[in-house]
Amino acid sequence: MAKNLLLSIDQGTTGSTALFLDISNPLQPFIAAKATCDFPQHFPAAGWVEHDLNQIWESVCQAISTAAEALGGKSALSKIAGIGISNQRETICVFDRKDSTPLCNAIVWQCRRSTNICQDLKAKGFESVIRQKTGLVLDPYFSASKISWLVQNNPAVTEALKSGRAVLGTIDCWLTHKLTNAVAHVTEASNASRTMLFNIHTDSWDDELLKIFNVPSKACLPSVRESAGIFGVTKNVACLPDGIPISGIVGDQQAALAGQACFKVGEAKCTFGTGAFLLLNTGHNAISPGNGILTTVAWKLNGKLTYALEGSSFIAGAAVQFIRDQFNFLEFARDSEMLAQKGSAAPELYFVPALAGLSAPWWEPTARGAILGMHRGTTKNDVIRAALEGIALQVADLARAMKTLLGEDLKVLRVDGGAAANNFLMQFQANLLNVAVDRPRDIESTAVGAALFAGLGIGAYKNLEDLVASRASEKLFAPTALPEEQQRIQVIKQGWLRAVEAVKIFGKNN
Repeated sequence: MAKNLLLSIDQGTTGSTALFLDISNPLQPFIAAKATCDFPQHFPAAGWVEHDLNQIWESVCQAISTAAEALGGKSALSKIAGIGISNQRETICVFDRKDSTPLCNAIVWQCRRSTNICQDLKAKGFESVIRQKTGLVLDPYFSASKISWLVQNNPAVTEALKSGRAVLGTIDCWLTHKLTNAVAHVTEASNASRTMLFNIHTDSWDDELLKIFNVPSKACLPSVRESAGIFGVTKNVACLPDGIPISGIVGDQQAALAGQACFKVGEAKCTFGTGAFLLLNTGHNAISPGNGILTTVAWKLNGKLTYALEGSSFIAGAAVQFIRDQFNFLEFARDSEMLAQKGSAAPELYFVPALAGLSAPWWEPTARGAILGMHRGTTKNDVIRAALEGIALQVADLARAMKTLLGEDLKVLRVDGGAAANNFLMQFQANLLNVAVDRPRDIESTAVGAALFAGLGIGAYKNLEDLVASRASEKLFAPTALPEEQQRIQVIKQGWLRAVEAVKIFGKNN
């Protein structure tokens, strides 16, 4: 029986997706089935976010079983040629080396508990060396300060790490450990580059960084591999047969960059998911970070690192979820497109969705979300529109900061993620940027990108040119603003900057 399916496990912040990509014709792949299973979020204190790793694993298994059932159950599982993994990146896990048992809840990328640790390291003068070696800003977003917090506050975890009984890793590392029955303790370069312990210039864990962040031992960290290749094979997994190779792993945003076929220098994508993440391929050149923009590893293939510039907004689609769940302004997130068209917002009304602090290009962890400009006549539709506009305005900030680094505008922006299905948001984004926004046929670019790298890892695809040929556009949003409308957009941008400054000041004073 021909193995014509690639299984992609896309382990996200709020849910896990299993996607089966049919590669009977590798240059015209299609999504044969997919399923998503949500899992609980845990908020043990203000600003803290945790995940129960066992609940994540259950969601992964349920998603795989549900998607496979749509294709015939066991018969579909027997056709899996390889497994790709994409994952929420900076979330840190501690688990038993021998049996994958979690020693504590995972500390999620959104968690701000290590803010004081970052501020202390800045005061001690470590910010410059960290930025030079990692391309990242010293912020609680990344894994290293979370590890420092665990070492300072969880003696049992610290002792287990020092003794060698426990190991550290990002979500991809833990999933691979589980899938291989605790045989493989591995990660790959794009995920490693998000820990703030990995030197993106030497392609290795950095001893000085490990010392700065008080990591007990390099031995507790995974080995770092290329992004496509054999990481291990499945063994003793209830929802999968033994012997399936795990052949591609990429951090979620880098996976989306691959799924959007942004393999040439200057090509860019933005994923509109829980947050919004703009990545631009810079090839083998690690451009010095600046203007709040990060330099990160896109992937490692054929012995070479490819780099990207990255700008991220912590809250994007989550802003719509917030006004749905906390304000009850709409029943379904998809209704936001229709309701926003009935409202009006900027330049009179702004929603700054800094619900987890401000990320790039501002990097203000103390900032808090706010709705500014309300009056007695403000309606829920106005607030919904302001939320969507706030998402797009954040992305415009990222693009502006990248332009300052590169000296040129984006030529086109490829988009994906759940919120990319919102036509109002995409058209407003095109008008703000004054560039075309290109939405693909399948907006599941993250899961597709991981699957394509899995195909590359087993030889189903020969090279990146084959992956480029597999992408198809669904809709192009060209800028539609007339000259007078562009003047209004400039006014909107100026008002937005004042709104951002307001939430920064409020956060610092509280």
